[in-house]
Amino acid sequence: MPLTVKKIIDIINGFAPFDLAENWDNSGLQAGDPDGEIQKIMVSLDVSKEVMEASRDWGADLVLSHHPLQINPVKSIDFSKMPGSVIGLAAREHISIISAHTNLDKAVGGLNDYFAQIMGVNCDEVLCPDPIILDSIISDSNKAASPLDKSKGQLQGLGRIGALKSVLSLRDLALNVKERLGLEHLRVIGDLDLQVDRVALCTGSGGSLVDCFLESSADVYITGDVKYHEARQVEMNHKGLIDVGHFASEVIVVDLLESILAQALASVGYDIKIQGFKKEKDPFKTV
Repeated sequence: MPLTVKKIIDIINGFAPFDLAENWDNSGLQAGDPDGEIQKIMVSLDVSKEVMEASRDWGADLVLSHHPLQINPVKSIDFSKMPGSVIGLAAREHISIISAHTNLDKAVGGLNDYFAQIMGVNCDEVLCPDPIILDSIISDSNKAASPLDKSKGQLQGLGRIGALKSVLSLRDLALNVKERLGLEHLRVIGDLDLQVDRVALCTGSGGSLVDCFLESSADVYITGDVKYHEARQVEMNHKGLIDVGHFASEVIVVDLLESILAQALASVGYDIKIQGFKKEKDPFKTV
């Protein structure tokens, strides 16, 4: 049987269930024909004009992105500007677009687990577990109150918490993070001599989970897009935070999705070409 857009959605649903996505999110089919046949897949962080043009030039039938093409509904589609220009190109070239966003962030073996692996953190807790997990914890008094226990060894929800291989100062941890992510700079909040054993992580914009971090067992939080008042909260609670930026924490999704999708397709007998778009750059520049 030919591989279709709908079949790809079913395969993604197997490793990053779409019902895990946050209510505000727009994961899933962004544009395209569910019955369209797939021979080539381009994987990206964003759905940009550059990604779509590269997909067209390569002959891709599908773009699989992490960030959705759009999250909020649009009232009109103007082909002269985003997102209309991408929608128009997708329609003309018969390129479908699927996004796996917060469902992939939360999933077992998803983006947060991959981020933790790169950071050298051995995860054993969810930073912000899904409510269904919390409900099961409360209702079952015979088990320890841990999302890890409730998911039979599997973590599900936003963010992760785990131990470093050895205790480091906040300064040394920040330098280690810079090296692991290949960054020229990052932002650090807290006492640079703070001794760090346990670390919380969340890819993308993790500022909204600062309260979860402050209530957790973690000494330091590694994330992106932290605001001033959130930074002050961390500082006043004598903890640490390393802000690597949104892009640096999530561009790794290209390698992750490329690998997972290739394995999933091979396991069901499809020999499909998959290419990761490697030319995306952080929109922020330091001068």
